[in-house]
This record gives sequence, structure tokens and C-alpha cells, in this order.
Amino acid sequence: MTAHSSLQDGVTRREVFGWAMYDFANSGYTTVVMTAVFNAYFVGVVADGADWGTLAWTLALGLSNALVMFTMPVIGAYADARAAKKKLLVISTVGCVLFTALLAEVGRGDLWLAVLAIVVSNLFYSYGEGLNAAFLPELAKREAMGRVSGWGWSFGYFGGMLTLGLSLGYVLWAQGQGLPATHFVPVTMLITAAVYGVASLVTFWLLKERAVPQPVAVGGAARNAFQRLQHTWQEAQRFQDFRWLLLCAVFYQAGISVVVALAAVYAEQVLGFKQIDTMMLIFLVNIASAAGAFAFGYWQDKVGHRRALAFTLWGWIVMTLLAVAATSAPLFWVAAVIAGLCMGSSQSAGRAMAALFAPDERLAEFFGLWTFAVRLSAIVGPITYGLVTWVTSGNHRIAILSTGLFFVVGLVVLRRVDMARGMAASGHPQEK
Repeated sequence: MTAHSSLQDGVTRREVFGWAMYDFANSGYTTVVMTAVFNAYFVGVVADGADWGTLAWTLALGLSNALVMFTMPVIGAYADARAAKKKLLVISTVGCVLFTALLAEVGRGDLWLAVLAIVVSNLFYSYGEGLNAAFLPELAKREAMGRVSGWGWSFGYFGGMLTLGLSLGYVLWAQGQGLPATHFVPVTMLITAAVYGVASLVTFWLLKERAVPQPVAVGGAARNAFQRLQHTWQEAQRFQDFRWLLLCAVFYQAGISVVVALAAVYAEQVLGFKQIDTMMLIFLVNIASAAGAFAFGYWQDKVGHRRALAFTLWGWIVMTLLAVAATSAPLFWVAAVIAGLCMGSSQSAGRAMAALFAPDERLAEFFGLWTFAVRLSAIVGPITYGLVTWVTSGNHRIAILSTGLFFVVGLVVLRRVDMARGMAASGHPQEK
């Protein structure tokens, strides 16, 4: 199937490029802030290496994700009612860019400023991620949902690599000048904010809002949002496969959230990685993630999304066992490459399945529920890790081993998902 035949009628490759550019724009936030730089900076510098540092970091993320859980469904329902996905996407982007830039003001001991900036920037980032995902069914044909989703994920990793590469270049220069982390880490936050803001302009220029406002008053849309969501859950029997998919996502995304939020912390605390080592490791992970998401998108359309997702969960289990066994850098690098290959692949598959199970007239609402599940996982996973390290006096190996259980449970729950039944409930043709 060609790129053009993968798209809905009236959708151009230029517009899909604009949509994918948002993944390109916001990936730097997760790559630099959450995965490679600021998380380890928070634990080692802001918290000054205290025993409670990892737990404090995970609690800050947990608070932010709890706010997302209870607000994103309302925003999704409002976006459906007022055809306001693009408008809200612009607002979310501006918010994330501004509060990411505020992270540049965080120095040693500035705990509450760091918590405020992380909580709010991650809140706006999550809004943007959910709203952008809701455009996918308007752009891609059902039979091509996986590959188009994979285009976005793979392109996004290149954005993460650009932001990380620019940050890495500055860090190398700063360290050559003898400058401390309290100087160069804030600059990487400004680089991240700048790339996010500039690259997202392409999305706002090219992406169209195709939804039609529904006959609901502006105030009524917000007031009725939870009623609509409650109605969705009351119809759980009809959408039971979407329900099982959400439960599956809570578990496997919890494991992924640990890797995203704590990989750098694990590398530094267990294996003695330096800042440069960690950034280079994450750069390699992004290369593997881009390749995995792009190739996997085509493969999952052929073999089926459920089977493809199961394959990636087995990969995550292998990755976890290798990370636990690693006593030196080489084996951990192998685990990191496997994580990269599985990262974009599993997230792309999950997003495509959610789109296939979502009724056309309730896309943003269903993706609001999807974001609810993903944010719940982002609370459960990292906080579990943080609690385990706290209870075990900083034993990160036990903590990462406990993370593997999330992938095992996700694999078990996935067995309950029936693609044909779920697509029939949403009114879509069955997956071939």
C-alpha cells in the first residue's frame, strides 16, 4: 500500500507530515527532560543525592499525571463537542514550552520550583500528546492505522535525537570549559523548549481541524463531559475490548513509564554512568526506537495489532532481565537497544488499537480515556519503583526487577482483547 492510499480521502501527505511534526516537536521533552538529563539532575543535584530523591521525583510525576487523569477526559469531550482539538493543542504546546523553559531556573536545593515546573510542564505535554493522537483516525484509513501511527512515532524519535544532540553538543563544550551541571543542565532545558516551540509551528500551519462542532453549548460541553464518560463506562459490555485494552495499557505502560522516567537514574546509581554516558546511551535508544516504530508500523498491519503488541511485551520482559543482570556497561547497552526497539513499537501498536476501537463520533473522548489509562500507568509505575528503592535502601536492581512484572501482567490481560469484536462494537470493518 502506498503512502497516499494509506490516507483518508482529502488528506494529503503534506498534512500527515504536519501531524507527524508534532511528535518530532514534543519528543525532545521526554528525551531530555524525562529520560536523559533532568531526572538524574533532580535526584543528584536538586535533591543533593538524598535517599528520598528518587521517590520525590516519582511523586512529582505522579501528581502531574493524576491531574492529567482527571482533566484530560473532560478536555477530550470538550474538544469533540466544539471541534477544538487544534485550538487546545496550541494552548497545550505554549504551556509546556513556557514551563520547560522555567526548569532552566532550577538549581541545587530548588526543590519546590523544580516540582512546580515538572508538574505543570508534564501536564501540558500530556494534553498535547492526547490531542495530537486524536487526529490519527481523521488522517489514516483503518487498514493503515498502524503504519501511519508508526510514521509519527518514528519521526518523533528523530526530533528527540535532534534535541538531545544539540544538548549533548553543548554539554561537551561546557564540560570542556570546566562548567558544572548547574550551568549546562539549565541550558539544555532552554534548548528543549526552543526546539519544541519552533518545530510545532509546522503542525499548526499544516494540520487541519476536520471535526464538526456538535449542537452543545460551550458551557454545556464542559459540564456534560463527565456524563458522557460515565455513559461510555455504562456501555462497557459493548466496548469490552476497549476496556480490556485500557487495563492492558495501564500495566505495560507502567513499565514503559519506569524506563522513560528512571533509566538515567538507574544507569548512574547502579552502573556509575556519567552525564555524557547517559546522554549517548539515550541517543542510541532513540535511533533504535525510530527504526523499530517505522518498520513495526508496517509489520503490525500485516500480522495484526494484538499479536504485534504481544511480541513487543515479550521484548520488554527480556530487556528487564538483562538490565537486572548487567554489572557493566556492555550488557546494559544491549538492554537499552532492546528497550528502544520495543519503545516506539509498543506505543504505536497501542495507539493504533485505541483508534480502531474508538467510534468515529467520539474520537477525542475515547482518546481522553486512553490518556487517562496511560497517565494512571505513569503514576503506578514510577511510584512503585520509587517506593521499592526507598524500602530497600536504594536497591535499584530489585526495583527494576519489579518493573518486569508490569509487562507480564500486561501480556496476560492482552489475551482478553478480541480485535474483531472490538472493531465491530465501534462500527468499523474488521481487521484483516
